Amino acid sequence: MTQPVTHETEHTITVAAAADVVFELIENVGRWPVTFPPTVHAEQLERSGNTERIRLWATANGTAKGWTSRRELDLDGLRVRFRQEVSQPPVAAMGGEWVIEPLPAGGTLVRLLHDFRAVDDDPAATEWIRQAVDRNSGKELAALRDAAEQRERRADLLLTFSDTVRVAGAAKDVYDFLDRADAWPRRLPHVARAELTEDTPGLQTLEMDTRTADGSTHTTESVRVCFPYDRIVYKQLRTPALMSAHTGEWTVREDGTDTVVTSTHTVVVNPGAIAGVLGADAGVAEARAFVRDALGRNSTVTMLHAKEHAEGVARG
Repeated sequence: MTQPVTHETEHTITVAAAADVVFELIENVGRWPVTFPPTVHAEQLERSGNTERIRLWATANGTAKGWTSRRELDLDGLRVRFRQEVSQPPVAAMGGEWVIEPLPAGGTLVRLLHDFRAVDDDPAATEWIRQAVDRNSGKELAALRDAAEQRERRADLLLTFSDTVRVAGAAKDVYDFLDRADAWPRRLPHVARAELTEDTPGLQTLEMDTRTADGSTHTTESVRVCFPYDRIVYKQLRTPALMSAHTGEWTVREDGTDTVVTSTHTVVVNPGAIAGVLGADAGVAEARAFVRDALGRNSTVTMLHAKEHAEGVARG
């Protein structure tokens, strides 16, 4: 019987930052969605010592997929080993290692290693996986370098905020309103167009045209991960110019006979776009305030319409 073929890849980059800074960025999976372009959502499921299980959703060759991985964190050796527990077709198995090497002259060399097998050793699937690994590894390493080298600057550019609305209605009805984004153009005044696809239950792609305060529209594309009936997390793959990264979360929880719905945004401001969007005299502070107001206003309008919907259902 022919043994399955394991393929190996290696991608490298040099980072002008200390090794411990690089290691911390790799270790902290909760920040991966705003650090690594392919990562949509990431969360730690459990950790015991230096072993952890994480759940990841990411794009590969334009397709969103989710999987669970086990990681071994070696702080002394500056290595992070990972292995998918159950891979998603066309991947039969996937693992690898981050190797972080301090350089004698300063800076850090980062090596990202992968090994993988394709389902049935299919040549087309093997090539698809190789292209996805090459593309994602390049994006991840470049983003890792930028985040490490611009660590202090990024602290000023990173913004997280939340808005909350109380609803005299059922949590499921609020969640259903947020889940059915394809109905938003007829339900929300700021949504001009929405195209929602959900080939895998709970994993959605949403392309949307949003009206701005001046009457113009901008187009965004998001991947949404849905956890009925309490939260929806998402990442914009195509963002407005003022943001280089944008992730968000809708949370819905029961509170007595009421429901509390919260919208949370995490944004990385794009400093290169500030002058073009807000004028030559604007700076990061003005950009942060603009983003806070624009995103908070739209999400609050969405929650108020969800409140109206759920309370209408409750009244029968």
